[in-house]
Amino acid sequence: MFQDLLAQLHTLVSGLEPWQQVLALVPAGAIPFIESYLGSFLGSSLGIHPAIAIPAAVAGNLLATFAAIALSGRARDAVTAGRSRRTGATEGDAQPSRFRQKVATALEKYGVPGVCLLGPFVVASQLSGPALVALGAARGKVYLWMGISIIAWGIAFGIFGSLFLAAII
Repeated sequence: MFQDLLAQLHTLVSGLEPWQQVLALVPAGAIPFIESYLGSFLGSSLGIHPAIAIPAAVAGNLLATFAAIALSGRARDAVTAGRSRRTGATEGDAQPSRFRQKVATALEKYGVPGVCLLGPFVVASQLSGPALVALGAARGKVYLWMGISIIAWGIAFGIFGSLFLAAII
């Protein structure tokens, strides 16, 4: 039954024009927890050529994540500037949330590269990237390592999806 479903989906996707395939995968890559890795895996395993599936899923994930990082950075700047103007308080005076404490602990333990590369196993990149910036990590490092992570995981899972397709068909 599962193979029949996959075969039918493969036939459906194979009949689409390349631009339609890209149009389906870019938004899929932008969805948290689907991102570049699941988008490229699904695209490749359903018969979309990896040269189309991987860049489309990666592009959607990069756009969504970088937009979230930019918004988070601007929000952090506005909040910290407003807080220090009003009360003279420093950025460490507020009580951090449980999620923020977990991200801060991971940041201290693994650094920006480790959190960005290992983060997809725990939380979506659209959440971990902005959380890093909100904690005060350098935006340039977060952009760089999040981009490397998104591209690397997209390529790895796209290849895995192609191998999966070859194994079942």
